[in-house]
Amino acid sequence: MTDDGAQRGDETQAEITSLPPEHPAIAPLSFLLGRWRGTGKGDYPTIKSFDFLQEVTFSHIGKPYLIYTSRSWRLATDDDGELKRDEAGELIRVEPLAVEAGFWRPQPEGKVEVLLSHPTGITEIYAGEFRSMTSIELVTDAVARTATAKPYTAGKRLYGLVPSQVREGEKDLAYAFDMAAMGQPLTPHLWAVLQWDWIE
Repeated sequence: MTDDGAQRGDETQAEITSLPPEHPAIAPLSFLLGRWRGTGKGDYPTIKSFDFLQEVTFSHIGKPYLIYTSRSWRLATDDDGELKRDEAGELIRVEPLAVEAGFWRPQPEGKVEVLLSHPTGITEIYAGEFRSMTSIELVTDAVARTATAKPYTAGKRLYGLVPSQVREGEKDLAYAFDMAAMGQPLTPHLWAVLQWDWIE
């Protein structure tokens, strides 16, 4: 291949991965854009507590909403509850956990509508509002379940930027998730701190 051909290939790849201009409506949510990765803890009265690795991505296609995806994996721990690492120093993933995807739709007067779907047969609609310029609280407005889904009835989420504990002068994304499920009232379930990884 000639140098000209290689250059054209690079330009084509750049065009594929580049995001279009942001829609003005998503400006209040732009602090979320990018991929965030980090660790967290999970607990609930009906399960054993666990540690997890999570990857969350917020992107857009130039329309007035954000596209959201999240994946998580259970992490290995030792007898003292410390996270295990492999020979390369990487955290050891035991098994995949949750996957969710949806859309964040900013609304007037500091409101946000969020739609989330889960492969476990659950779909949620959240009504949210900004608690500060970089902090959002979401509460379920509706939950729909398939016939085989577990009895999940409500959720509450808080997302916000906090000073980074690992990168001086930068911000991490912290979040907490409370849920009502399996006959339990709204109870803390997940909490994590995620570090910004990239933005297109």
